[in-house]
Amino acid sequence: QLVESGGGLVQAGGSLRLSCAASSMYNMGWFRQAPGKEREVVAAISWSAGSTRHAESVKGRFTISRDDAKNTIYLQMNSQKPEDAAVYYCAADSSFNMVLSTSATYWGRGTQVTVSS
Repeated sequence: QLVESGGGLVQAGGSLRLSCAASSMYNMGWFRQAPGKEREVVAAISWSAGSTRHAESVKGRFTISRDDAKNTIYLQMNSQKPEDAAVYYCAADSSFNMVLSTSATYWGRGTQVTVSS
């Protein structure tokens, strides 16, 4: 089970931190889907936290991290832009490659992020 939290309204240039609490820890990822657009990967982190990936559109602004003691991953979002507005989903899979795609096995219900300009 994956439960996201931390979404909300932020002004452009502002910051938010999303959290995803998991019942078990796997390779984990964050995705987002804006109205009328396909779901896209934002960032992913391996189970050992040895590997992270960030989409080009968020590099230098967003950072994925994890706290295995809390079975939680985070997405720190800084310098937000209006185009970052979307529903953000947490995903998990036993395969790291799978959390780089929308074929990941486990999904949360999502949390809305709205960015005002």
